[in-house]
Amino acid sequence: MKQGAQGSAGTGGAERDADRNTEAVRVPPQTRASGTARARAEAGSGARGEHTHSEVPIPRPVVQRASVRGQILDALRTALVAGDLRPGEVYSAPALGERFGVSATPVREAMQQLALEGAVEVVPNRGFRVVERGARELAELAEVRALIEVPVVLRLARSVPVERWAELRPAAEATVRAASSGCRATYAEADRAFHRAVLLLSGNEQLVQISEDLHRRSQWPLVGGSAVRGRADLIADAAEHTALLDALIARDLDVVRGLVGGHFAGGA
Repeated sequence: MKQGAQGSAGTGGAERDADRNTEAVRVPPQTRASGTARARAEAGSGARGEHTHSEVPIPRPVVQRASVRGQILDALRTALVAGDLRPGEVYSAPALGERFGVSATPVREAMQQLALEGAVEVVPNRGFRVVERGARELAELAEVRALIEVPVVLRLARSVPVERWAELRPAAEATVRAASSGCRATYAEADRAFHRAVLLLSGNEQLVQISEDLHRRSQWPLVGGSAVRGRADLIADAAEHTALLDALIARDLDVVRGLVGGHFAGGA
């Protein structure tokens, strides 16, 4: 009898502890009820009032606004490269938010990031205007990229082991597949990934970040849709990636020099 009284008192304490802990995470009523029933079942089977942490349900993960903003930023960048956001046009955050199924706040924050990158400019009380760029700016970007990347690739061609270059084969082949799709946005991403993989071999993170920023800028559409690269242009560009990789593996520096220099000239 004494042992049974102690078990009963312990059971009541476990129920009160379980209820208090369950209330702390604010779970829905049906979840709280099932948790209490589970506690009673365990107490009846000889738990002797011991507290079980598994009784407390795991709360649902909360989606942070930063992750939403990042997804919207990626979507806007894709729309920009694909030409869905046209140079010279003004887009409001509420309208774009409705298009993406989100509020205006993450769109506005993502657009402000694009403004810092130079892709759009703020138009007070209206929204954001896509920057109008011409062929001269594209040529200037290609020149700067060549000044940075060509010497680095030539230096790496002399020092990086052949097997490290062979590891980049999947990245080069990914650009070929992306080019075959004819989608400029898909190819732009694969193109940046290949160049980033090459430059990462330098071990210079600042170089990689600066080069990728210049590369991204060179992929933005031009005013009037001029110099739009079609599927054939994308395929030819991707073929230079695989040819460059073959030359790097063969350590043919003359071919590497010609391919790297021509790659940026062709992009302009």
